[in-house]
Amino acid sequence: MTSTSTAMRPADLGTLVVLAWSGEAPDGTDMPYLLAYSLGDAEGGAETTAAAVEHLLTSNGLPVGGKLVDGLVKRSLPVSLLVEAGQAILRMPQLVAQADAPPEWLAAVARRGYAYLVFTTRAWPEGKPGEPVGPADLAAFAGAEETLKPAAHILLPATSLRG
Repeated sequence: MTSTSTAMRPADLGTLVVLAWSGEAPDGTDMPYLLAYSLGDAEGGAETTAAAVEHLLTSNGLPVGGKLVDGLVKRSLPVSLLVEAGQAILRMPQLVAQADAPPEWLAAVARRGYAYLVFTTRAWPEGKPGEPVGPADLAAFAGAEETLKPAAHILLPATSLRG
């Protein structure tokens, strides 16, 4: 008889990337967005990373499938956002990731007090860290149903070291 482990190996996540950008929200003001995804570069490719990211999210109580989790109401989230020194730092069990935050994103998060996190299971090999991502490429990936549907969507309160 063989046993199957349901534990996720951190290496199965591949390279995780977080991008910060702002865009117009339905209320006409800037919304600070965070997009978290894997490059799909784990052994086994995008299929392996998709399963690992989904396991990471669901095992931490974050639903995948487009349902919005309002962290402004549900304060006991397993994920948090620290904004400090021009960086957006995403923390959750088993992972810490940070992104350079553009000035307009910093201004939007300062006004709102939160960011909209989309943590997708869909791999994006073209969205490599340190390489520029064009607005059209970002919009095509971040706005695609194949990205948004298999994702956790969270309104994530922002904190800073200054209180």
